[in-house]
Amino acid sequence: MTNVQIGIIGGSGLYAMEGLTVIEECTIETPFGAPSDPFVIGEIDGIGVAFLSRHGRGHRLTPSEVNYRANVYGFKLLGAHTILSASAVGSMKEEYEPTDLVFPHQFIDRTRHRADTFFGNGLVAHVAFADPICAGVSFLMGEAAREAGAKVHMGGVYVCMEGPQFSTRAESNLYRSWGVDVIGMTNLTEAKLAREAEICYATMALVTDYDCWHPEHDDVDIAQILEYLRANAAMAQKTLRASITRAASRKRECGCVNALQYAIITAREAIPSKAKEELAPLIGKYIT
Repeated sequence: MTNVQIGIIGGSGLYAMEGLTVIEECTIETPFGAPSDPFVIGEIDGIGVAFLSRHGRGHRLTPSEVNYRANVYGFKLLGAHTILSASAVGSMKEEYEPTDLVFPHQFIDRTRHRADTFFGNGLVAHVAFADPICAGVSFLMGEAAREAGAKVHMGGVYVCMEGPQFSTRAESNLYRSWGVDVIGMTNLTEAKLAREAEICYATMALVTDYDCWHPEHDDVDIAQILEYLRANAAMAQKTLRASITRAASRKRECGCVNALQYAIITAREAIPSKAKEELAPLIGKYIT
């Protein structure tokens, strides 16, 4: 198995990584069940990369069915120190147009039905999450996107809804009143778990629609989303490829590196042995 440094999570419309010299496909078992798909392990420009299709090849999993814990845990086992994510989003602002790329730095959580922490069952940890995106990785992705010719929006707020249904008109207008920039169904959960796993995480949000708030545009539907994703697929691939080399060479001086250092609250002697064993890849350097 190659030495994996960078993980890539592909979302709707991005089910493979162009330019990846595939070495193997790796099926990983985790304490949290099976990841969405086998990890595709390979190299891009000499850098070890693991690619995972968030919804599974063939798009088999709804946002609520994705096993986020198994996905992120799998990247941790493979040795990835950074995850670059891509996903489709709806725009909540006039100036964020379909095919634009957004690199959000904040989230609002409107999910209800998903596991979003590795902890519990006798082991408690509270990680700092004021800044949920690794800004250093996000900025280098944004630079790569601009150099590729994309219209880029840096920063902003992503409201993460449960799905799989799209918003009601009342919800869409409510979120706009909060000042959010984009809406999606997946990235916040990944960001939470990546922080607990001390993995740097950033996402590239591909704008596909105006949700259902815009009076001059049709309400969002899946055909529209896929049309814009196809139009922007080449740009997304260029951005990811350029970001891989930059993320691999970046010096990690961010808080992601030691997010768990002071987060584990449970007395060491009270931690169940099963929790110690199952979470050893995450907590091993703090719990002996």
